[in-house]
Amino acid sequence: MSYDTFLIALTRKPVADVILSGGSLVNVYTGEVYEADVAIFGERILAVGKVGDFASTRTKFIDCSGYYLVPGLLDAHIHLECSKLSVTSFSKLVVPRGTTSVVSGLDQIYVVAGLRGVRDFLQESKNTPLKIFWCIPSRLPYTYPPSTVGHRLTFKEHRRAQKWIDCYGVWETVKEFIVNGDPVVIKAMKLAMRNKLPVLGCGPMSAGSILSLFAASGVRADHESYTVEETIEKLRNGVLAVIRESSVAHFLRTNIKAITEHGISPDRFCFCTDDVISSDVLRHGHLDKLVRMAVEEGVDPVKAIQMASLNCAMTYRIDHLVGSIAPGRYADILLVDNLKKFNVKKVISNGELVASEGRLLKDIKPPARARYLLKTFKCPPITHAKLMIKAPSKSERVRVLSMQVSREVPFVRKRREAVLKVKDGIVYPDVEQDVLYVMVYPRYSKKTRPAVAFISGFEFKSGAMASSASPDDNNIICVGANLNDMSIAVNKVIKEEGGQVVVNNGKILEFLPLPIGGIVSDISPEEMAEKEQKIDEAARRLGCNLPSPFMYLIFLSITAIPDYAITDRGLVDCNKLKVINPILGAA
Repeated sequence: MSYDTFLIALTRKPVADVILSGGSLVNVYTGEVYEADVAIFGERILAVGKVGDFASTRTKFIDCSGYYLVPGLLDAHIHLECSKLSVTSFSKLVVPRGTTSVVSGLDQIYVVAGLRGVRDFLQESKNTPLKIFWCIPSRLPYTYPPSTVGHRLTFKEHRRAQKWIDCYGVWETVKEFIVNGDPVVIKAMKLAMRNKLPVLGCGPMSAGSILSLFAASGVRADHESYTVEETIEKLRNGVLAVIRESSVAHFLRTNIKAITEHGISPDRFCFCTDDVISSDVLRHGHLDKLVRMAVEEGVDPVKAIQMASLNCAMTYRIDHLVGSIAPGRYADILLVDNLKKFNVKKVISNGELVASEGRLLKDIKPPARARYLLKTFKCPPITHAKLMIKAPSKSERVRVLSMQVSREVPFVRKRREAVLKVKDGIVYPDVEQDVLYVMVYPRYSKKTRPAVAFISGFEFKSGAMASSASPDDNNIICVGANLNDMSIAVNKVIKEEGGQVVVNNGKILEFLPLPIGGIVSDISPEEMAEKEQKIDEAARRLGCNLPSPFMYLIFLSITAIPDYAITDRGLVDCNKLKVINPILGAA
């Protein structure tokens, strides 16, 4: 039912299709919990409280005695493609756990398939119980210097897509774009202001004058705070706090201290998961997990629910649609038996009971996939020669810069120097020193060469791992201890039109296919979780002890996180924003 139809129906005193009776309403506007009935007409809430005037013999009553009625949860920032699940499969993963809406830039399908891919994914969502509130990315790729992608997002796309009825903001506005005056981003922000669209930021480790510039530009909220001090400084500068707790980046318990220890109002906070994987969500939950964690840290349960619903909706200025149980909003309602334990027992989306006890009540089928989404690799197979790093002059030993992966602070890469031996003019990895090759191979062109550098922290003793799902450009990224296994891994991904793979001694140990855009699959969340476990276990058999080997691998190309990254342009100094040589000189 369209909103126009709903409005017309209101003038004729509509009869409720469904009435939820006997439940205790969690009112996220007032902070109250009280008994109230809810009348639903079509997809929307008609009335709350005493709703008998809207009942008739055709009204269906659902007894909610013993349950709390809670707004459907809303994720304030998620790259849902990083789950490796299609929109349909991702809906199956999170809706039964109470997430009925997400805010996403769909940036990962964009760099592969452009606005056409975004439109197809948005259309797909309309056949699921999950709403996607799309925000156009500030610029794509986010990498700086820009890496190779299938489709760039320029101001031309902003002029077109910011007019879409389902565009709700400008997303992932990286602080370097603002500070360095990126022309596409600056013009996109100006256009967003004219279109009254919020601008959402990405400013990790921002402080002082840099933060002042970031806030002064008009950035409304930010999801990248690594410490409670950073969170508080952003809040003091007028930037709303989006607390992130992803499958690998665990920041909720740190940043929630702004509320529990520093006394800042919860009204300035909302939640996001940013990047999640099936195995984690199936085991621990999605936004429902964040509500439980906040309560465990001392946040009032109603305030925690507010942070997972209304606050996010208000941040994006969509609270007239979602985020609360109130007349006119979409009827996205959770039945919860205990507010502190926050066990989601039943889920209503768009006025329909869609899930119970963690399961969808009816299967949803993915759409047929267009060829342009299934054939996205143009690069030729790779050879050993392209992977070799040549030594300068006739050096027998060289000093190299190796990106040191931080286990303590996920995705942060620091500088490490090492001395490597040279054989026949080629610098080889050294597993004894934990200095491996890391390579990015662009997949969108036949005329292509890989970028190769060094990395530490994966601790491989042999073998290689590769992935075509790799934000922010989704080129093929590979870490390995030897050239033969690396080339086998990369060529397997190319042959299969996308996936993740582990290779050792010339043999493929595990392969996870990602046929849609080379980044997602239509398989069920349960099957994906099983494959995730197998492929991570295969990487651990090579010696890797990172919490989630493939999650650490795929984020090596993100240049917005200091201090180093690698793209197809080469090794990037993320502070100076330039490509540098990993060979420092003769030893």
